[in-house]
Formats: sequence, C-alpha cells, structure tokens
Amino acid sequence: MRQQDLIDRANKVLPAGGFGNFDPNMIIKKGKGARVWDEDGNEYVDYLLGSGPMVLGHGHPEVLEAVHKQLDDGMTFFANNALGIELAEEICRAVPCAEQVRYVSTGSEADMYAMRLARAFTGKEKIVKFEGGYHGMSSEAQMSLAPDKLVNFPVAVPDSAGIPQGVRDSMLVAPYNDIDSLTSILDEHADDIAAIIVEPLQRVIPAAPGFLQAIRDECTKRGIVLIFDEVVTGFRFSYGGAQELYGVTPDICTMGKLIGGGFALAAIAGNEDIMSHFDLSKAGKDGFLMQVGTLSGNPVAAAAGLKSLEIMRRPGQYEKLYANGQRIMDAMVKHLTAVGVPHQICGHQTMFDVVFTDKPINDYRAYLTGDKSQTAKFNDVLREHGIFKSPGKTYISLVLTEEDLQQTEHAIEAAAKAL
Repeated sequence: MRQQDLIDRANKVLPAGGFGNFDPNMIIKKGKGARVWDEDGNEYVDYLLGSGPMVLGHGHPEVLEAVHKQLDDGMTFFANNALGIELAEEICRAVPCAEQVRYVSTGSEADMYAMRLARAFTGKEKIVKFEGGYHGMSSEAQMSLAPDKLVNFPVAVPDSAGIPQGVRDSMLVAPYNDIDSLTSILDEHADDIAAIIVEPLQRVIPAAPGFLQAIRDECTKRGIVLIFDEVVTGFRFSYGGAQELYGVTPDICTMGKLIGGGFALAAIAGNEDIMSHFDLSKAGKDGFLMQVGTLSGNPVAAAAGLKSLEIMRRPGQYEKLYANGQRIMDAMVKHLTAVGVPHQICGHQTMFDVVFTDKPINDYRAYLTGDKSQTAKFNDVLREHGIFKSPGKTYISLVLTEEDLQQTEHAIEAAAKAL
C-alpha cells in the first residue's frame, strides 16, 4: 500500500521515521474542511488541526484566495511588506498587552525571544516556569516540560540531551496553580528573576480562579516581567486571547498558530518600553536584542493570518466554536460515565482532553495520575472509528458539521465501551 511504502522510505532518511511531531505511521495526503485523508484513502474527522492553527478548517476558500493573490505578487522578500504591517496593527488593536510586535516563524522562537527580551529589559538572568508547561524547543523551554524524575522545587530537570548545566541553573520551576509555592520561590530568588513565563491554560490544565491575577500582582510588586505564552490560546479563547478572556494583562505575550492561518508565522508582542530592546537606536549597543529571521513576517503567511482573523471577528464565530467543543466534552462525560470509567475532562471548550483518573487535575503531577493505558486504548478506538487527534489534546474547529459531530459522538461511545 502507498502509506506503508512511504513509511518504509521515511525510516531510511528520517530519524525515527518522522518529522519529530506526530505518529510517523500516519501520513496525511490532504485536508478539506474538518476532514483529512491518509495516503491509503482513509478518511478522518480532524481534531489535530495541524496542532492547532486550522481553526477555520483546511482549504478555507477565503484564506486560499488571499494566499493566491499574494503568491502572484511574490513569496518572500526579507524586507517589510504591507500585509505584515497590517497584521501587526490588527494584533495591537486586539491584544491588551500589545503595543508593538516582532515577528518570528515559530512559537518556539517567540518564547525563546520573549525570555531573552525579559533578560535584556531587567538585566537579570533567571526565568521561572511551571512544571509541565510547554514553551517550545529552546534550551530554557526544555526544562521540566515532561520530567520523569520528580524533584524538589525549584530545581529544573532537563528534558533533552545537549543542554548545558548553565541553562539549568538559570531556570526555576514551580508547581502550576500553587501561588504559595511560587511566592516562596520569588522570596528566595527575586533579586535574580527576570521573568515568569506561563500558559494561561497549561496544556489542558486550567488556571485556578485568581491564580493568573496573583502572578500578575507578584510580578508588578517585584519588578518581574510577566510573559503569557499565548501561542495556542491567542485568538482562540477570545479575539483578544486568554488575557482578554481572563482580564489579566501580561507585559509580553507570544502568539502563533492562528495568526499565520496555517503558514509559518509567530510573534512576540508587548509594551513599547520592553519591545524597544529590539531597536538599536533606542536600546543602545548593550541593551540591544538582535533578532532576524529569513521568513519573519512573510507576506504569504501574513495574508493568510489577516484573512483568518477577519473571519474570526465575524458575529457568532466564538459562540459556534465553544458550542462545538462543549458538545464533544458532553459526549465524553456521558459515555464514560455510562460505563463507570473514572475520568476528568480537562481544558477549555476550544481545546481539551480526557484524563483517566478520579483525582482533580490542577498541576502536572496530578495529570500524571491518569491511566496512560486507558488513554492509549481510548485514542486507538477513536482512530479506528475515523477520529484524528493527538494523544493528549482535542482541538476544535469552526467547520465541524452535524455529520462530523455525530460520527465523533458514536466513536466516543465505542471507545468508552472498549474500556
């Protein structure tokens, strides 16, 4: 079969047979609307959405029209372009913390530069992150992302080979949703801390009521830069992102996924005082943060992003997105409860998953109490019934049809019974 042939070929030329992102035994040929097809012609309802950006579905005609129009005018310039400027203006209009924007190509880059920017602004070196928090692939981000060894806080545990000890020493790790533990760490190290970086929703773990505001208050009191990683939540939770939804404004945020409309685009946004460190004429040689990227602000990605955001602004879009997600969440609760399987539905209507445990999930260590074998079985049966999702997250799109939702509900019922 075509797919197996490609898998065999991939194993010869790609480490572990893949791109490092997803199950290398799945080779997707095409996507249209809320569905994708593999190389053997198997059809799936898509809840992976390219790891999030395809909220409008695959091949949205208005996005394609905008992209094709720009392609006729050029693909990339390594120079300013009007669409990139217009997109930055729209981000600044929409996002509470955004006074200025700097583009990069990936969320990993955005988070890396955000942490570096905080260091440039404060003159301090240490960064606080939360255990289990995902902030891309930089050396700093690969500390206590998914540690197998649970150590005492605030010691950081590297998740990858090749990270220098000095990076580990520059990172402090706190438990998510525990403001008392965070405050204790800040009391001990505040003179050295440049920033706290946090996901407003950590993977699928919601922030406890008041937690984000408490972090904001501590950062304000201590002169620490607050970074919201909104690569996933930006323009997904609401048009102004999680910071608008929760009413807590960081100093810097990072964005990706939706702002590129399926193309490589991400950004750092923040207040002008901090962002001025990207400007040599204002920051001076010692305070200047150098950043360049071949595809930063690429006009094709900017065209796709601008049209995607225009569509998201239309009346009823977020209500529909929330309703689609709530329906899937309710189906999971209904069918897993019917068969008596302990579970928690964790996350937000726009992205969530089921964790097979009877314990509340408020941090990474609680998340680890989930039964991984049940998760694997549940996801396997979903895939057998034509549902395509990641092992730990369900992304919701605007283009799900009644047929898609009914197929998903039937698949969830079958997966629950299989447990």
